[in-house]
Amino acid sequence: MEAVKEKTAQFEAPNVVILPFEHQEEFYVEELQHVPSKPVYRFIKRALDILFALLALVVTIIPIGIIALIIKCSSPGSVFYLQERLGLNGKPFRIIKFRTMCMDAERNGAQWSEGDEDPRITPIGSKLRKYRLDELPQFFNVLGGSMSFVGPRPERACFYDAFEEYVHGFSQRLLVKPGVTGLAQVNGGYLLRPEEKIIHDIQYIKSRSLWMDISVLFKTVYVVLFHKDAK
Repeated sequence: MEAVKEKTAQFEAPNVVILPFEHQEEFYVEELQHVPSKPVYRFIKRALDILFALLALVVTIIPIGIIALIIKCSSPGSVFYLQERLGLNGKPFRIIKFRTMCMDAERNGAQWSEGDEDPRITPIGSKLRKYRLDELPQFFNVLGGSMSFVGPRPERACFYDAFEEYVHGFSQRLLVKPGVTGLAQVNGGYLLRPEEKIIHDIQYIKSRSLWMDISVLFKTVYVVLFHKDAK
């Protein structure tokens, strides 16, 4: 765990980190003394990630092109949004998403999203977020190996620094590869505070299996189609 904390400390957070809430007291996360490596599980999961990412890109390549065109025509700025996040063991990588906010969304500093009520979200971005279509480009992250389909959602180094100040142990999320979706995302998503998300993430890290991954994926499809249980 110390190695993970040292890894996150290598990145300097922006001067300003804006959160839409105030923490009242310190929150201590269960310390994971031992996380099984599960080599067979990791091998199969990686093979399935590659297979499903390729299939997903074949199926969605036309929708991806259409969405890119709509974004380009509807608001000034780039189509895709590239941002550095922390992955497995705190290794930084660039996540790729469709841009859903205005170009100057963080002119006042790094800002934690307020979910559906965030005023920085564009009208098209709101629709993309509602159906999780902004996440489609992350299939390239999965194919490249920086992400998996299922795992804790990746965060920026500055947010890890901010959350660790009161959610002690939050960086344990870095013990596994981040995911496009995760246990926290199908149990509250944007509505969960960091101290609530980490509970689901720790549960996933301790109990992760192919069955759990499949269960999260099916629940993600249900949430996207019916907009229930999570946002």
